[in-house]
Amino acid sequence: MNMTTNTTMSMTTEILRERMAELSSLAPHELISSPEADATCAAFLAALNVGTIRAAEPMDGSWTVHQWVKQGILTLFRKGRLHDASPDGSFPFFDKDTLPLKPLTLADQVRVVPGGSAIRTGCYVAPGVICMPPMYINIGAYVDEGSMVDSHALVGTCAQIGKRVHLSAAAQIGGVLEPAGARPVVIEDDVMVGGNCGVYEGVRVRSRAVLGSGVILNASTPVYDLVHERILRSSGDVPLEIPEGAVVVAGARTIATDFAQTHGLSMSTPLIVKYRDEKTDARTALEQVLRQ
Repeated sequence: MNMTTNTTMSMTTEILRERMAELSSLAPHELISSPEADATCAAFLAALNVGTIRAAEPMDGSWTVHQWVKQGILTLFRKGRLHDASPDGSFPFFDKDTLPLKPLTLADQVRVVPGGSAIRTGCYVAPGVICMPPMYINIGAYVDEGSMVDSHALVGTCAQIGKRVHLSAAAQIGGVLEPAGARPVVIEDDVMVGGNCGVYEGVRVRSRAVLGSGVILNASTPVYDLVHERILRSSGDVPLEIPEGAVVVAGARTIATDFAQTHGLSMSTPLIVKYRDEKTDARTALEQVLRQ
C-alpha cells in the first residue's frame, strides 16, 4: 500500500480528527483490510504534508499540543506492514508501507542537497528550507520557511521548527510519540542551535534564542540564568522554556557530596550568560543569498 499526498484532501480537520479516532480503536487486521481506513490515512498524511494539521501550534503566545495528531501517526504505524522500500538493488531499505519518503517536487522549493538525506512523508517542510546532507526529518515534524537543517542534524517526530532557524551540524531535535501525553520539542523563529546540541523531551526554545555548541536540554535539566539570577526548570504541565533572546552555553557546576569534592567532579549545566544584543545578532546573522 502506498500512502501518498496524491489523495485530495477533501475532509475538514474536524471530520479527519473523528475518523482517525475511530481508526485508533480498530485491530491491525481491520486497519489493513479497510478501504475507508486507506482513504482516511491518505487524507491524514496529505494534511500533514501541506501543514494544514500539525502536532502543535502557537496560540496566544503559548503552544497547543494536538494529541490526536500524534495518535493518528501511531495508527499509521499500526496499519503499516514491512515492505521493500529500496530505490534500487544497491541500497536495500525495509520500512512500513504506510510511511514512504515525502513526495517532493521542484515546485515545493525545498533545497535538498544530494548526499544521503531523507525526509519521511507526513511532515511539513516549507518553501525555502535548506537540507544539507546527511540529515533526517521524521513524520509529524514541522519545519517553517527559511530554516536550515545542517549535516548530521535530526528533526525528530512531531518536533516544531520555526522560521529562519539554523540547526547546525549534528544538532539533535528529539522526537516524541509515546507516551501519548508527552509534549513535542518546539524551536521558535530565528533561533540558532549550535553544533552537537541536543534538545529533547518537550523543551521549548523561544524566539531569537541562541544555543551554543554542545548544549543539552531535556525535561530534567535545570538552566541557570546568570543575568536574572534564577533557575529555570520544567514542572508538571509546564515545560522547560528557554526565554526569548537568551544566549545559552554549556557550563558546569560542582557536586556537593564528599566523594565528588574529593575527586573534583562537576556536572554539565546549561548557563544563560547574556541576552541577545547587536553583537550577538551580527554573529548569528543568516546569509540570505543561501536562501534565494
